[in-house]
Amino acid sequence: MEPVTLAVVSLAVLMLLLSFGVPIVFCFSGALAFMSIVGGVTMKGMMMWGLQQILSPTLLCIPLFIYAGSLMSESGIAKYLLEFVDVFVGRIRGGLGFVATLTCAILGAISGSTFTGLAATGNMLIPEMVSRGYPRAFATALITCSSILGVLIPPSTPMIIFGWVTGTNVLACFLSTVGPGIVTIIIFCGINFVLSRRFDLKLMPQLSKTEKRRQIAVRGWKALPALIMPVLILGGIYSGAMTPTEAAAVAVIYALPVGFFVYRGLNLRNAFGCTKDSAVSVGSIMIMIFCSMMLSQTYVVLQIPQAIVESVFSITDNSFLILLLINLILLFVGMIVNDTTGIILVAPLLLPLAKAIGLDPIQYAAIFGVNLAVGSLTPPYASLLYLGIRIGKVDFVEILPYVGLFLLGYVPVMLLTTYWPDVSLFIPRLFGFI
Repeated sequence: MEPVTLAVVSLAVLMLLLSFGVPIVFCFSGALAFMSIVGGVTMKGMMMWGLQQILSPTLLCIPLFIYAGSLMSESGIAKYLLEFVDVFVGRIRGGLGFVATLTCAILGAISGSTFTGLAATGNMLIPEMVSRGYPRAFATALITCSSILGVLIPPSTPMIIFGWVTGTNVLACFLSTVGPGIVTIIIFCGINFVLSRRFDLKLMPQLSKTEKRRQIAVRGWKALPALIMPVLILGGIYSGAMTPTEAAAVAVIYALPVGFFVYRGLNLRNAFGCTKDSAVSVGSIMIMIFCSMMLSQTYVVLQIPQAIVESVFSITDNSFLILLLINLILLFVGMIVNDTTGIILVAPLLLPLAKAIGLDPIQYAAIFGVNLAVGSLTPPYASLLYLGIRIGKVDFVEILPYVGLFLLGYVPVMLLTTYWPDVSLFIPRLFGFI
């Protein structure tokens, strides 16, 4: 059987198992079994290679960031961030929607997770938005869609994985999605601004200059420990004082005393629960990475990436069309697996194709981050969307039109990232990565 045919059939096996709801680890194991039986790939060698890869120090920051995000979700950091941002925009029409988007961006900058922003803000902010006149479905859609900023605003767990599997500088990968993240914030805030004109909102009374200054001072002081965290993490990483792994450890060390003694949202019981849940999540993620890396390596052994390049160039050598094809592939992959799995599985496969058309590796990272982030909102995978529906207590049919509108607004972000290199390369260039 030809290498490309082998790859296509193994991916078909993988998707078939996923469609039946089989756990992801066993889905990859099924595809691996096919490659071993039909493709003749030795699994002993793949397992030894996979074990060497999984022991990489770079991956240590993933469990640490997951743990830090879990601690922040329980500590009450989101509450004080919301109150602080609300002083500036909470009394204008649509202001609370701006607060939601900006808070998700800040939490993304702290935790590197899409789920942290949604879990930390959804339960608190959705009822508040509803009380001020926002439709529950819109409030849920706004916060759910804004939570993808956890992937775009560094540090981002998927970008750590991308840098690891492709050999790209992790810090450059972090910065590559900042530009698209800023564009996403602007577009989502614009959609909120336009739609809020149609809602019968209850606006908070305007404050006097004296009262506003007082609230800024009071709420700013309370939010200061939360605001220091992204400055500490990102400042440490980009100043060169800390590696991403060290920054992740600092995030955990900082989150514990802030959660216990400053905001007092943490106690021994829920801290133990955070530790247990994080350990379970990390265990499942690492096993998934191990299996998906082995499957990806079987494709490399059979020289499937080179075969893909030859097949694509036999059809067209137009870089515009090839970039469009890469986007379509990533959108499809994002609909069936999570972003981490998609990166491990597809990034090495398409890397030779990206190099063949002269695509900068940093822009390649941004294209992956932007496209796979939206997969958490598009069925059948849509894990973030399903979580948002549960937290917001709305039906799928109710939220779908608003989610569709935000996804439509996200299309320009994907196109700009793909066809305008400066969107993703401007900030890495400022930091000397290009």
